[in-house]
Amino acid sequence: MRLSAFKAYDIRGRLGVDLDAGLAQRIGRGFAQALGARRVVLGRDCRASSEELAQAVAEGLMAEGVEVLDLGLSGTEEMYFATSHFAADGGICVTASHNPMDWNGMKMVRAGSAPLDAATGLARIEALAAADGFGPARGGGARRDVATLARAAYVAKVLEFVDPTALGPLNLLVNAGNGAAGPSFDAIADELAARGAGLRITRLHHSPDGRFPNGIPNPLLPENQPATSEAVRASGADFGVAWDGDFDRCFFFDNLGSFIPGEYVVGLLAEAFLAREPGGTIIHDPRVIWNTREIVAKAGGRAVQTRTGHAFIKQAMRDHGAVYGGEMSAHHYFRDFCHCDSGMIPWLMVAGLVSRNGPLRDLVAARRAAFPSSGEINFTLDDPARALDRVRAHFAPQALAVDEMDGLGCDMGAWRFNLRASNTEPLVRLNVEARGDAALVHEGVAQLRAVIAG
Repeated sequence: MRLSAFKAYDIRGRLGVDLDAGLAQRIGRGFAQALGARRVVLGRDCRASSEELAQAVAEGLMAEGVEVLDLGLSGTEEMYFATSHFAADGGICVTASHNPMDWNGMKMVRAGSAPLDAATGLARIEALAAADGFGPARGGGARRDVATLARAAYVAKVLEFVDPTALGPLNLLVNAGNGAAGPSFDAIADELAARGAGLRITRLHHSPDGRFPNGIPNPLLPENQPATSEAVRASGADFGVAWDGDFDRCFFFDNLGSFIPGEYVVGLLAEAFLAREPGGTIIHDPRVIWNTREIVAKAGGRAVQTRTGHAFIKQAMRDHGAVYGGEMSAHHYFRDFCHCDSGMIPWLMVAGLVSRNGPLRDLVAARRAAFPSSGEINFTLDDPARALDRVRAHFAPQALAVDEMDGLGCDMGAWRFNLRASNTEPLVRLNVEARGDAALVHEGVAQLRAVIAG
């Protein structure tokens, strides 16, 4: 029996349809049994349903004799960090990130914050939760509040990536989207101030509110970007930062309020890490690749492509000993942060780069001109597989190279596209990039729209 909430590498579904407290409790018991866990870190985002689901997960874990280390309201990356910091056997964060209001879910890792997918335990958890044959509780479990201790250690860790005294003077605009980012950001900002950083911060939609009165926090969507753009201009900020609901993605706006597509931030951070570690390995996803590959090559590094998604990137980080990995969707991964993604480390590093080298707009201008891109375009389709077949039949025979690592990627010479099904939502996602000619991006998108529509 398959459970609809189980996806490629995490759990997400509609409340009362795919996921409820009863299933959450069974997932907790299944997690404990599948991983042989005796100590598990548990966090949650600010959605209205997250506290109830987290309570149910904790009950399931404790029924199997697990010590639950409770982070309370926290970001997914705080769970990743705490799992390694406390030498736990695994970690769970109850979150649906940027999914619709009537959804929730869970992100999970194994010991050492290692990724969890079907091959490494997720399929076993699903099978156990579906069968629901656990029997009487073993008992002996307990729940311990470690929120204060864990956050202090987390703040100290992320600040290892920058020199606080070299930050500023800068004026920043930050938009937490009423998600979980606000309290964690404040803890980092307080410590930065104590260490002499020269930052002036304007906060927007900062308080966690599971009703999301200003909309679901997903800054990748063009319709969600104007609020941050306008606030950047109104505050005179040097740059703006926005996060999604569980703040494991970090988005940037320049001083004019223009959104910076994620692939240019990936290139910027890759270059920064290769300056520190010449010859290092950088991981990237297959969606938008040309800018990252050229930067890594010029810096003397090694670029390695892997499938889209945090579980796949994290495993590739470990397999290749990569110092950094990035996805155009604004996930950024760091070897020295448990090989995991963080939404706080990127803005700290960008603040350092801007403090030393000048405006963010200038730092990415040449790269945006050299490799213009479309941004991610989403399609809701009745038959995604059939649409993908149409696109393959139309474009693959003309392509210089075809890449099917993740969906369909076609190099058309002066322009390139990737079309793939989402791992977490019922969508097909399109990205188009070109070499030096933005008109080719628009033409490519128009051609693909026509073929996708049939």
